[in-house]
Amino acid sequence: MVEDNETLRRTRANFDEIIQSEELYLDQEHFPGKAVQQDYHMPDLITVRVQTDSDSFQDVIVKIERPTYQKPFLGGFKNTITGIEFHNAGSQTIPKKRLEKGIQLFCRETQTVFEKNKPQQTRNTTSTQMTKIGVYVSNVTDKLVIPGKYLTAEEYHKRRLEAVIVLQKYFRRWLAVNVVQNLREEKRLRLAWEAQEELRRKKEKEEKLRREHERRLNPKTKDDFELLYHALELWRQEETERINRTFTGAERKAAFCGLLEQEVQLIASIGKHKLNADEENQQKAILCFLDKCAQPKRWRAYDGKVTEMDTQYTLRARELFEIYRSISMNDILKEERIDVLLTLRRTVKEHECKLTQEIVELIDREVDLMSREVKECNLEGLRKRICTLFLQYIKTPKFNPEVARILKVPQDPLKLYKNVNFCHGCESYLPSNEFPVPANSCTIGRCRLCCKLDNEARQREAFLKYKLILENLRKSEADYQDDAKIVFLVQHQDLQYMIENIWGCQSALSACSDLYDLVMVRWDKQHEWSPWNTILLTKDEADAHLKLCSLEKAYEEAFIHRINHKHIRAKYYYAQIPAMASFLHRSDNQAIANEFLIATPIPTGTKT
Repeated sequence: MVEDNETLRRTRANFDEIIQSEELYLDQEHFPGKAVQQDYHMPDLITVRVQTDSDSFQDVIVKIERPTYQKPFLGGFKNTITGIEFHNAGSQTIPKKRLEKGIQLFCRETQTVFEKNKPQQTRNTTSTQMTKIGVYVSNVTDKLVIPGKYLTAEEYHKRRLEAVIVLQKYFRRWLAVNVVQNLREEKRLRLAWEAQEELRRKKEKEEKLRREHERRLNPKTKDDFELLYHALELWRQEETERINRTFTGAERKAAFCGLLEQEVQLIASIGKHKLNADEENQQKAILCFLDKCAQPKRWRAYDGKVTEMDTQYTLRARELFEIYRSISMNDILKEERIDVLLTLRRTVKEHECKLTQEIVELIDREVDLMSREVKECNLEGLRKRICTLFLQYIKTPKFNPEVARILKVPQDPLKLYKNVNFCHGCESYLPSNEFPVPANSCTIGRCRLCCKLDNEARQREAFLKYKLILENLRKSEADYQDDAKIVFLVQHQDLQYMIENIWGCQSALSACSDLYDLVMVRWDKQHEWSPWNTILLTKDEADAHLKLCSLEKAYEEAFIHRINHKHIRAKYYYAQIPAMASFLHRSDNQAIANEFLIATPIPTGTKT
């Protein structure tokens, strides 16, 4: 160790002797000619000249050893005035490294804690003072304790038992009161729910009657006219029965003639409504067709977002759609009408052909007549011709390329020969989608229009109820997502046969005969719907049926036998249809396999 007032010259060190130094501080007092270097970095080896004699010196090589580890901080303090930190003492010896064995070791003694509780009773020295000669102790606060009646153990336990019985009585009464209140609350909620459901059914029935009345007053769709013709047929049958009961002879014939005249008038009135509805529906169909052409391209990304993109063809279709909607408007000013016609003229002048020339001539004619103050009622025919020719212009793929993917008639004439069939009713060649094909049909019969005319002329049946049942059935089957196929092969004619001939137009449980409230669901929800795996119920009954886990536990044996009998009748009917035969055989094989697995015991240790 070098003292603060010593210099290196006074030290004596042999050759190759290691001098360990923590910090070397050179100040002006010992080396006045040298300046203190604050940023000096000590090298690994230094040479120190040591004076051995009065006139001889020796150079000593000093190796600087630097610590290879960070000294642990064992606490300290800091001078708040000068900012100097002072650390507590620490060992300067390099700690011995433990050998890495690859196993984490723990010491039991340092982790296990032994606790021991020992109660201690401290001494409490007390004393009493009694009255005696020379000492007076006041007895004002003293209490006189008189021993009571001795209570035996039997009496004590008996009293506790009686108290326990009283507590149990009150507790059981409290439980009974809660049960009664819960039952009363459940009854109130049940009655309120039943009243609400009854009110809902009543409102739905009133809304259904209102819609039917509105449909009969203002028919617009094919289903509306079917209901109208069906109501006409019911009225004719009632009048026929009344005439047969009331009149005979010549009076009966005269009554039938009057009935026929009334029927003709009603049919003529329905025909007028149909013409008006066809004209309105045709205009809506044209606008819907043009709007579909003007829609941008859409596709769904992997994250569910929908991306839209406009192309040059969709922009062209949108421009033509806006022009057509403008020229179809009637209640517009004269100046606006002229602007629309001029825009239409510039648009069609882009292509030179016979159609565009005719449109331009009609536009010039209307502008000329409007300049001559011709009445608008006299221009209706001319404006309809312009709209018709411009619609033909829009439907031409050469002028509107986007319309080619929506037109029913393909651009290639060779494609027409593939899906075209001959109608024996109107003797026309029509595409295959214009023919209704029931499941039991073997040949292509009449087209939809011929079937509709035949129904309006003779049978006058309404298929709307059966169409609604089939639509609800297909929606429910699509929600199962188990690749059901049979339900999409069945048409409303097949469903009508099942409901009328097999199920008797009523619910299997409640015998409800309102077809608007009936739905068809799966009998066994583990298998796909089929005519031999179905049941006709109301909507509420169907919801409760689909929640059942076991049919054998929920229904009686007689009811299950009756449902199976209806399924057998459906199998017998649909076994004659080639398209249904394959599904019928597959379901039979699956049922036989399931019965075999249930009846055959599986040996222990065997995998199934």
